[in-house]
Amino acid sequence: MPSLLHRHAPGALCALMLLGLASAGRAADGEITLPVKEAWFEGQIVHYVSTDISDPGIAKKQGINYVPALADTLRPGMPVERAYKFPGDEQATVLPSIPRPVGGANTDASYSPLWVLVMVRWKPGVTPRTLTSEEAVLAAEDRGEVELTRTKIVANWPVVRARGAALQGVR
Repeated sequence: MPSLLHRHAPGALCALMLLGLASAGRAADGEITLPVKEAWFEGQIVHYVSTDISDPGIAKKQGINYVPALADTLRPGMPVERAYKFPGDEQATVLPSIPRPVGGANTDASYSPLWVLVMVRWKPGVTPRTLTSEEAVLAAEDRGEVELTRTKIVANWPVVRARGAALQGVR
């Protein structure tokens, strides 16, 4: 299923997935539009799509699938990594891994599109700043600037573009 990314409006990225639909021996094209979200990874912006989450409130707010079974992936040994989310959306989420490179040649065995959300809250009296890596988030916690709260919310957020590479068909 090829897809492509383009700008619909200034500052708004959207993913268009073109679906080949066979009809009477001919292929007809349809479109699906998915919002693309930004996250930080090692000081660089990466893009992902948010399709499913195990929290009904977030699913409704974001207009994505509520999938309670995603929470079952929190068992030991399952490929779920932390995603550092700022509950007030004061900055983009921070991801600790991405496919390297994006696509079929990925060599990062720790990457998974499943993330357990860790909420990052600035402590009173601390001036918030943008944290652009997992190391920066953990250092801010060590300095007593932020509080990290691991949730039981699991999200399916596949990374589709990072470090100049993208999934096949994504422009």
